[in-house]
Amino acid sequence: MPILLVDDCQSVLDVVRAILERIGFNQIDEAADGVSALKRFKTRKYGLVISDWNMRPMDGYELLRQIRGDELLCTTPFIMMTTEGQASLLVKAKQAGLNHLIIKPFTPSVLRKRIE
Repeated sequence: MPILLVDDCQSVLDVVRAILERIGFNQIDEAADGVSALKRFKTRKYGLVISDWNMRPMDGYELLRQIRGDELLCTTPFIMMTTEGQASLLVKAKQAGLNHLIIKPFTPSVLRKRIE
């Protein structure tokens, strides 16, 4: 299953990629923000998006809204990563169609459970 990993911090991308590879995923593409992520969807269909919330110029919430608003992409599972302080935004994200929220930092087992 191709996964699109979206974060503006390269160290986070590296850590999450390593976790995904350790649990058996090897088709992983990266994007630094929501705008770049949407461009990736023009060239490949993804089975899962794992995105950070805070990015510029397009954050993870707006990326989620754009994906859910596209009839070709709207069923793509979406996991959002955020910090403890933003967990209160879960209701807003769930209403927009978020599948799961992961609070950073997280363990490989937490990520695996959310993917399953």
